[in-house]
Amino acid sequence: MSAILTTADLTKCFDHVAAVNGATFSVDEGEAFGILGRNGAGKTTLIKMLTTLLPPTSGSASIAGCDLIREPARVRRHIAYVPQGLSMDPDLTARENLEIMAVLYDISRRERPHAIRAVLALVDLEDAADRLVHTFSGGMVRRLEIGQCMLHRPQVLFLDEPTVGLDPVAREAIWAHVEHLRRTFSVAVCLTTHYMDEAVHLCSRFAVLRAGRIVALGSLAELRALAHNANATLDELFGLFTELQPDARSGMHGDRGPGR
Repeated sequence: MSAILTTADLTKCFDHVAAVNGATFSVDEGEAFGILGRNGAGKTTLIKMLTTLLPPTSGSASIAGCDLIREPARVRRHIAYVPQGLSMDPDLTARENLEIMAVLYDISRRERPHAIRAVLALVDLEDAADRLVHTFSGGMVRRLEIGQCMLHRPQVLFLDEPTVGLDPVAREAIWAHVEHLRRTFSVAVCLTTHYMDEAVHLCSRFAVLRAGRIVALGSLAELRALAHNANATLDELFGLFTELQPDARSGMHGDRGPGR
């Protein structure tokens, strides 16, 4: 598969402090890619740069062949973003929320009804289409948010902690919907999460951030090789790579993948 997203030395500074420092990685079409790190490691800042919500200080990135810095409007046509906080209007129905998003995505009046019906079916909310969103469970709202992002068929879907605050049943339902979208539409998924079981379930590769830098990059097997521990769980690897005190492997940080 070819890369749909690439970054090179992508950096964001606030008052001379690098929140993201020299991030270099790529994501393939249809791949699920996990961005991991402790609070304050730079995950959300990285996502906000890639979704054109924050301009980079330096470095470069491209999504679907569009330059992130020079062509942000074109980038936005190829991406969708579900932030941490719930973003649906609770005083509108699910269908009304989707109608508003369809207008914002510039979907033609003629195509909107079909696109909305397809999304409601995709996230299994057909029976709740005309209920007010404030009557929904948290899991239903998350499904609606993910569904509305698919109205314009993006090539890259960004999810920032998509299941935070949800119960185990709702979390598994979101996992199933994300995996269905990836398989059905070959959409690349970039997600941040603090749940390592979620990361292992959904993602084939990971970037681990510490203090703004990517300190480990690769599949679970590659992270294990980098840590010289063939049996380590992702929880254990996360603890190792995000330890704030430098250890004997401190030379690993930088943005190169294992073996590169």
